[in-house]
Amino acid sequence: MSQVIKLSSPATSEFWPIPILFEDSHLLALDKPAGLPVSPDRRAPARANLMDLLHRDLTREASWVKERGLVYLTNTHRLDFEAGGVLLLAKDKPALTALAAQFGAERPVQLFLALVRGAATSPAFHCEAALAPHPLRPGYTRVHPRNGRPARTEFSVLESFRGFLLLECRPLTARPHQIRAHLRHLRLPLVGDDLYGGPPLLLSALKPVYRLKPGREEKPLLARPALHALEMVIRPPGAADPVTIRAPWPKDLSVAVKYLRRYAAA
Repeated sequence: MSQVIKLSSPATSEFWPIPILFEDSHLLALDKPAGLPVSPDRRAPARANLMDLLHRDLTREASWVKERGLVYLTNTHRLDFEAGGVLLLAKDKPALTALAAQFGAERPVQLFLALVRGAATSPAFHCEAALAPHPLRPGYTRVHPRNGRPARTEFSVLESFRGFLLLECRPLTARPHQIRAHLRHLRLPLVGDDLYGGPPLLLSALKPVYRLKPGREEKPLLARPALHALEMVIRPPGAADPVTIRAPWPKDLSVAVKYLRRYAAA
């Protein structure tokens, strides 16, 4: 069977070859590309989204659908459209129900990589702050102790740089934009996350001698939120043991960390 699902959006002239990270009779895990929303965005209805593209292929029985005999497919959890990495899909409704119980158990199921601005006083820390949608900013989550829903994220420092940290993030709850909102609350905004106060990463800000050719405009090393769904540990329906699903680092994050190691080593 094919190990890559090829999706396209003629209306927006976009194309995505999406690797399959894990598959059994009940589940399908994809390496979702950063910038591709999982579901329709009410604020940008013309933007292509993963579930509509997958359901279109289900309806027309694309080759990857026929070889699997698929008639049902839905996402089991959220993943910000700006982030890429492990996205788990259920092939039937019983599997969706079983996975919902695991995601709602308030234990770490997902592991994210995050590149943030700032410094840490401890190699491991956490944020336990209730989160709520902002009443005046659609799509924005804020800390609100009185009206928010309980949320907890655990963080570990993988690498320290001058002015930056590479973190492992383990959300124990699943609130919208939880990691991004908690990092902002801790004054450690994600690189490239202008929604939550994190400017893009520029090579000119790292390299002591940086020259740009006349007439050229510098492109950021990272212009999107530096968040990646690296790993998921789940117990597939009917399985005796849990499985670990991992997504490779995206190229832009790998390049950014390479330059930080070279020019901003702690």
